[in-house]
Amino acid sequence: MKAIRFGVISTAKIGLERVIPAMQNSDGVRIDAIASRHLDRAKEAAARFGIEKAYGSYDELFADPEIEAVYNPLPNHLHVPVSIQAAKAGKHVLCEKPIALDAAEAQRLVQARDATGGVIAEAFMVRHHPQWHHVRQLIQSGRIGQLRAIQAVFSYMNRDPENVRNKADIGGGGIYDIGCYPIVTSRFLFESEPVRALALIERDPDFQTDRLASATLHFPEGQAQFICSTQLVPQQRCQIFGTEGRIELDLPFTPLESETSRIVIDNGNHRGFGGADEITFDDVNQYTLQGEHFARVIRGEATLDFPLEDAVNNMAVIDALYRSGESGGWENIRI
Repeated sequence: MKAIRFGVISTAKIGLERVIPAMQNSDGVRIDAIASRHLDRAKEAAARFGIEKAYGSYDELFADPEIEAVYNPLPNHLHVPVSIQAAKAGKHVLCEKPIALDAAEAQRLVQARDATGGVIAEAFMVRHHPQWHHVRQLIQSGRIGQLRAIQAVFSYMNRDPENVRNKADIGGGGIYDIGCYPIVTSRFLFESEPVRALALIERDPDFQTDRLASATLHFPEGQAQFICSTQLVPQQRCQIFGTEGRIELDLPFTPLESETSRIVIDNGNHRGFGGADEITFDDVNQYTLQGEHFARVIRGEATLDFPLEDAVNNMAVIDALYRSGESGGWENIRI
C-alpha cells in the first residue's frame, strides 16, 4: 500500500511524545508536514522528527496539495471547527478524543464528512490494542458467563494552571480527558448503548474543571462504573464481571510499547489470583495500529470500525454525565 501523506496540526504534547513517533513506525503512514501558530515551534518539531515541511499556520498546511490527511490533537474546543476546515480543504481527518464538546457539535462533523466525502475518525487508540479485542472475544465466547458489570479507574495528578486539561473554557476536565476511555470501552464490551447515566462530580475551586468524578452507566444488560480524576495518584485498572467469571486489565488504557499489558481471567473459586489464567501482550503500540488502520481505510483496504456516529454516541454519554453532575440524579442518554 502506498503510504498516506499526513500533516500534523499543532505541536501538542500527545502528538510529539506519543502519536508522531508511533505513526512514523508505520509503513502505511508518512508524516510530511507539521503546522503551528508559531513557526519556530513547527520548525523545531520538524527538525526533531525529520519532517520535511513546517508551516506557521494551519491554513498553509491545508493548502498543501501533497498532504492527504491530517492528525488533529488541538485542545478540545478546536477539534470540530478545525477538523471541518481540514475536511473542506479536501483532507481526511484523524481527530483526537473527545471528538467534540457535546453530541450536537459532533454531529456537525458527521455533516461535514457527508458533504465532503472524506474519512473522519475519532482517535481512540485503545480500540486498536489487541487486549481489548481479546477481552471482547472472551466475553462473546461465554468465558465469564453473562457480562453484568464493569468497574474502572483512571487518574493522574495535574495542578498546572497552564495545562489545557485545567482550562474549563476550552474543554478541560477529567471526564472529557480520561473518563471517555471507560465509557468507550464499556460500550465496546457490552456492544450496546447505555440508557441512562448518573454522576457525582467535584470541581476544582480555581479551575472549575471536574477534578474527581464517579459515574454509573446503566446498560440494558448490566452496569458500568468508573472513577476518573485529574488530581489523584496516577492509576488505571479495569475489572469485568460476569455470572461465571472475572477479567482484569492492569494497564487498560495507556500501556506504552515498552510495557507488558496483562489480562487475568478467573472464576472466583480461589482467593487472590490463585488458579487464574494470565495472558500478556508485548511490543504493541496502539497508536501505530491506529495510524495503520486509518491509512488502510483511506486507501479502501479496510472499513472504518467505528464511524463518526459512534463518536456522537460516546459524546451523548458524556453529555448525560455532565447533566447528572448538575442535577444530582439519573439522566437519560439523548442521541
